[in-house]
Amino acid sequence: MADTNIGFVRSVFSQQVPATYEMVNHILTLGLDIAWRKQAAKIAAMADGGQWADLCTGTGETAVYLSKLAPKDTTVYAIDLSVPMLEQARKKPRARRIRFVSSDTLVLPFADESFDLLVMSFATRNINQSKDILVRTFTEYYRVLKPGGRFVNVETSRPSLWVVRRVRDLYVKLFVKSIGGAISGSSMAYGYLAHTIPRFYGPQELRDIIRLAGFTKVNFQRQVFGLAAIHQGMKGCKSQPLVNDSHPFLNKGGGLSYRD
Repeated sequence: MADTNIGFVRSVFSQQVPATYEMVNHILTLGLDIAWRKQAAKIAAMADGGQWADLCTGTGETAVYLSKLAPKDTTVYAIDLSVPMLEQARKKPRARRIRFVSSDTLVLPFADESFDLLVMSFATRNINQSKDILVRTFTEYYRVLKPGGRFVNVETSRPSLWVVRRVRDLYVKLFVKSIGGAISGSSMAYGYLAHTIPRFYGPQELRDIIRLAGFTKVNFQRQVFGLAAIHQGMKGCKSQPLVNDSHPFLNKGGGLSYRD
C-alpha cells in the first residue's frame, strides 16, 4: 500500500510533468478527473467562509473551482511544494484571486487553527510513504484547521466489484504509462502512476487512516463504480452537518455517502 518514493515524486512534479499535467490527466481519465474535482469542490464549499486551502494544488485546478464557490471575503490559498507547478497555476485566469504558497504539506507554515477548510485532490497517493507518515500528514492538516473545520479529499480508489477492478487494472497497465509517457515525455512518471493506482487503499481503509489523525464524522462517497472516492471529515467542537444522501450534489455525481 505504502510504496511512494518521495524524492522521486518531488523530481517528477518539479521537473518532468508540470506543463502537460492537466492535459494528460484529462485524457487518461476521459475527463472524469474534472468531474471529480468539481464534485469535491462543491461538497467542500458547504464549509464556512474565512480561510480555505487547496493542498498539493499542482496546477491549481481545484483552487480555481474553490475560488468560484467561496463566499465573499474568503481567502483561498493554493499550496504545493513544486514551484514549477505553482508557476503553471499562476497562469490561470482566476489566479489573482488565489494566494500561492510553496511548502511541503507535511510541515505547513501556518499557525494552529488557521483554516476553515482544507481540500486535497489526487495527491494522497503521492504522500503515501507509509501509513504512519500519512497519519502524521493528516494530523498536520488537523492542526491547522479551526474547530468545526472540514477536510475534503478526492483520490483514485479501489472498486469493490472485482470486474470493475479488473477492467481498471487492465486499462492502467495498457494505457497509463504508454499514453502519459508519450504526451509528457516522461514514461517514468506515468509508470509510477500505473504502479500506485492499483495498490492504493480502498475507501474504508483511507477513512480509518483519516480517523486516526483525529478527524470525526468521517465519511466517503464512491464515484463512478468506485474508481475514485471523496472523503470528508471534521475537526470537532462545532456542530456542522456533513453531506448526506439527500444533498443535491450527490444526485448529480451518483456518489454514495457512508457515515460513522
